[in-house]
Amino acid sequence: MTDSIDASLVHAPIHASVHASVHAPIHAPLHAIDLIRKKRDRGTLTEAEIRFLVAGAASETIPPEQLAAWLMAAWLNGLAAEEIRALTVAMRDSGVKFDPHRPGSGLGTGLGTGLGAGLGKGLSKVAVDKHSTGGVGDKTSFLVAPLAAACGVVVPMISGRALGHTGGTLDKLEAIPGYRTALSLEEFEAVLVKCGASIVSQTPALVPADRVLYALRDRTGTVESPGLICASILSKKLAAGLDALVLDVKTGSGAFMRKREDAEYLAALMVTTAEAAGTRTVALMTDMSQPLGAKAGNWIELVESVELLRGERKAESEDLRELSLILAGWMVYLGGQAESPEAGYARAEAAIVDGSGLRVLMEMIAAQGGDVAVLDDPDFHKPGATLVVEAWETGYVAAMDTTMLGWAVQRLGAGREKAGEPVDAHAGIHFHARRGSFVETGQPLATLYATTESMLAEPGSLLRRAIVFSETAPAPVPLVSRVFTLAEAEALLHQHL
Repeated sequence: MTDSIDASLVHAPIHASVHASVHAPIHAPLHAIDLIRKKRDRGTLTEAEIRFLVAGAASETIPPEQLAAWLMAAWLNGLAAEEIRALTVAMRDSGVKFDPHRPGSGLGTGLGTGLGAGLGKGLSKVAVDKHSTGGVGDKTSFLVAPLAAACGVVVPMISGRALGHTGGTLDKLEAIPGYRTALSLEEFEAVLVKCGASIVSQTPALVPADRVLYALRDRTGTVESPGLICASILSKKLAAGLDALVLDVKTGSGAFMRKREDAEYLAALMVTTAEAAGTRTVALMTDMSQPLGAKAGNWIELVESVELLRGERKAESEDLRELSLILAGWMVYLGGQAESPEAGYARAEAAIVDGSGLRVLMEMIAAQGGDVAVLDDPDFHKPGATLVVEAWETGYVAAMDTTMLGWAVQRLGAGREKAGEPVDAHAGIHFHARRGSFVETGQPLATLYATTESMLAEPGSLLRRAIVFSETAPAPVPLVSRVFTLAEAEALLHQHL
């Protein structure tokens, strides 16, 4: 994914529609080349035509060059709202789906009370998840999943790996010896029944169309399309049988979409599309003008998260704690276990204080084969090489190019530049100064952990280029700048008509 969405796509009308000829036979066979031409000529595909393309992608019966041509036409001309919704649902339905409420699952029995409006009546628990558009040091999943589960919702979380400048939730969890992310749906269900939360990878049978289409988008320069991004993200989330979804949409120097209007448009699009598919959804615009929390990497992010769940409070991690509680509060609220997001926040904070959130996390790790003992072992973290970068000026940390800092983390060995490459569990950066901190020359600014000594030089140079000092403190940036419920999302999209 690149840093921004093409502006012409952001402002393209989403309800424009060009209908197929009324003279076409109702049951005429569909051909990929006709649908390529139709999209090329700014037409709007029908639901049946979208389903045909998605089925052809999943079964690999449509050649990749034809799928790529259609993707490029969709990228250039945009997708209408009805096309995005049809694409999302068709991709969701392209493989097996997980249903946490099916009879006999262990999650859909009992009557339950106090459920959110229109959510899961007759079910004992409501399935709620969180999705982030990606950032540096973004480890909220390790806090919100156990906290929300401790408050009475079930959290079936299907996550991804590091690619580009952002870290991957699965890579971080696999820093725990033995932790298994590739569970069958039956194993996934068993962990959810036992623990209330499970964080796993996408199975080969789940949303197979997305794997084919995303691989083509990645190779053909068609990633940064709001409609295609929306369908890709939501198809995987909705295939997990969610009742509700909280979206964390990043803005700022470390976000994939640096332009605020791009991020807002995508947030609104995802909220309306998910709601149309029957999943109650809210999107929060959150700050990524600096790394979230004090640590970015794999193992060290887990350690920071566990420290917070243990009730430890450190100024350097306060933004991570606050955002995690806000997100968890919305999850608890949408799951019907609180009367408001603020009440949900209070319940999530109580789950830190009483230790129930930490217990859920430890139970989940153990249930998925992880060795929880290493989380109490201070000697487990053994990086191959270490470098302390000292402040080269006296002044305030005024700005950070967080994308550049993300690349520094990845090139220390914590991430990958292409799928399939191994990652180093112990590589990463511990930031000792935050945006707005006053530092003096020679004061430790960050500690770099690398796989080998030779891998320290480039990340150290990137860090020095990414951080800017000034004589005056920078203006504060709100952690959460905007919340999109369905009404707010529809209002923003209406402005683009």
